[in-house]
Amino acid sequence: MKKSDIMTSALILGIIMIIILPLPTWLFDALIIMNIILSLFIMLTTLFIKEALEFSVLPTLLLITTLFRLSLNLSSTKLILGNGGDAGEVIKTFGSFVIGGNLVVGIVAFLIIVAIQFIVITKGAERVSEVAARFTLDAMPGKQMAIDADLNTGAIDEATARKRRSDIQREADFYGAMDGASKFIKGDAIIAIVIIIVNIVGGLIVGLTMEHYDISKAVNIYVLATVGDGLVSQIPALLISTSTGIVVTRSASDASFGVDLTKQLLSNPTTMLVCGGILLAMCLIPGFPVPQLLVISTVLISTGLYMRSKIKTKPAGEPVPEDKTKELAEEKRKPENVLNLLQVEQLELEFGYGIVPMIDTSLGGDLLDRIIMIRRQCAIELGIILPSIRMRDNVRLNTNEYKIMIKGVEVAGGEVMPDHYLAINSDGVDETITGVETIEPTFGLPALWITKKQRERAELLGYTTIDPPSVITTHLMEVIKAHAYELVNRQQVQMLMENLSQQQPALVEEVVPKMFTYGDIQKILVRLLRENIPIKNLATIIETLAEYGTVTKNPDDLTEYVRQNLARVITSRFLTGDDVAVLALDSKVEQLIAEKTKRTEAGIVTVLEPSQLQSIFKNTREIMDKMTIQGKKSVALTAPAIRPRFKKLIEQIAPNLTVLSYAEVEQSMELHIESIIKMT
Repeated sequence: MKKSDIMTSALILGIIMIIILPLPTWLFDALIIMNIILSLFIMLTTLFIKEALEFSVLPTLLLITTLFRLSLNLSSTKLILGNGGDAGEVIKTFGSFVIGGNLVVGIVAFLIIVAIQFIVITKGAERVSEVAARFTLDAMPGKQMAIDADLNTGAIDEATARKRRSDIQREADFYGAMDGASKFIKGDAIIAIVIIIVNIVGGLIVGLTMEHYDISKAVNIYVLATVGDGLVSQIPALLISTSTGIVVTRSASDASFGVDLTKQLLSNPTTMLVCGGILLAMCLIPGFPVPQLLVISTVLISTGLYMRSKIKTKPAGEPVPEDKTKELAEEKRKPENVLNLLQVEQLELEFGYGIVPMIDTSLGGDLLDRIIMIRRQCAIELGIILPSIRMRDNVRLNTNEYKIMIKGVEVAGGEVMPDHYLAINSDGVDETITGVETIEPTFGLPALWITKKQRERAELLGYTTIDPPSVITTHLMEVIKAHAYELVNRQQVQMLMENLSQQQPALVEEVVPKMFTYGDIQKILVRLLRENIPIKNLATIIETLAEYGTVTKNPDDLTEYVRQNLARVITSRFLTGDDVAVLALDSKVEQLIAEKTKRTEAGIVTVLEPSQLQSIFKNTREIMDKMTIQGKKSVALTAPAIRPRFKKLIEQIAPNLTVLSYAEVEQSMELHIESIIKMT
């Protein structure tokens, strides 16, 4: 057990002992001072935090401080009634010096503090906590979806996603706990009134019956001590309730409350000058205290003029030196280097000028950072080294249009609406919302562009909302997955092999260049990526090549051997989940494909009659359409020798159909065949 846990346990046990054991006045004075300092410490802490979760222990701390304050109230009651009204120097000072020995002033001050705490601060904080807890819980599904969207687009990594999910859960728990903890303060304010009444009545009874004081002396001793005790306990209670209100009304920020207050309230010198001028004008009204108005107005006007003098316009750009100007002019006169014009970027993102603010970090854009994260996501999911993504604006595009290009050719594109959110009705919500109808560019789903004000309502209804940068990065990520095989070149294969050689140098030396070149390995990696199989487990791939490289050099055969050794990865990627429909190839179809397959100089080819092809295509299409209606993705299983042949045939009508062989399925995997692909 940690020392902090032991100290906390001892502290709570000590509070319980205060309730049970009688305290000497000197110890009681020390505990009262500790109570005041603790409440002040808590309030100052709430002023310096940037967001509520930085002080997540506050709800539990409120319970402990309330218990501590109530235990002191009980001890003070015992001292006042049992010690002739002497409850220590602190209470005596509050009863005589602070309120000037005037009972009426003390009672009124006590009641005002209780009223402020109970009616204004505590009730307001309770309402804010209740609303914040409800809205936080209602917004949790939408926030979770937003995190998943950022994770899928590569804007964040898995660790960041886990932290953000944890923060959402902690935030909901915090505001729920604050909703309940505010009831402690409310009850404390109520019990304070009860305690002061009990102390006054009890003190008068003790003074008149047991001490035999006259009524004026009993009132002077016991009522004065009771009022002092009430003020001593309610001032820390007021500080604690104020701290609660500060936390629950504090919005997330990158700075403390004091810094934000200075920036947002005192940063405008015009406001100070206007206020100072108004105070000067008020000096002309008869009866107003002119000296005070002059002093305050002078301070405001002087501060406003000083702040205005500090605000300077941004200096213009520095003039270009004359030598530099000549150098630039000479550079322009040089013959154009046409070699730069021949370069073709592997991956480009072109966009209209309306998307520029999403990329410009000085304008708050984070699209560039998200796209950079896509490279990391591709390394994690696919095992490839993604080339740098060239980003450029294109005046020929529409304002909010973008297009994705691979090797200089456009492969995808779309259009977004800045300052809006894309709302997708993925759960079949019946209630509709108003917006601009569109088609989600990545998966072709019907969607709506809605305003920021509509986002919270849409998420509460069950819509999935995505901001424009996430729309672009999601689309880009899916395009990269679909065309990953086009982005793997020999240079990247060399980099992958060099990285592997640092871990398994003997394996790499055996395979490259003795058995295979980088080009040979590239062919196999491209075949794997073409069918959406990640190459992250490069060691297993190279070990398979080392094992079968002496048997064959045919890339198709070697790819099949590699796939069989990646059975665990393939099974996990394509055959797990309730939305998978497993289809089997009829034995007659397998036999037909085997008979019609021939090995030629150009490679292995399968030639079927048109009627046979149409029969297989028709049956496959019907089965896939049926599974799509059921919300399932189809996976076809066949014999290892038939798998590559059938895949080449069927991708004419179903390029997205995953075709696996029985050798690529883990032995422990139990499969349920949904349908059989036959010749009709």
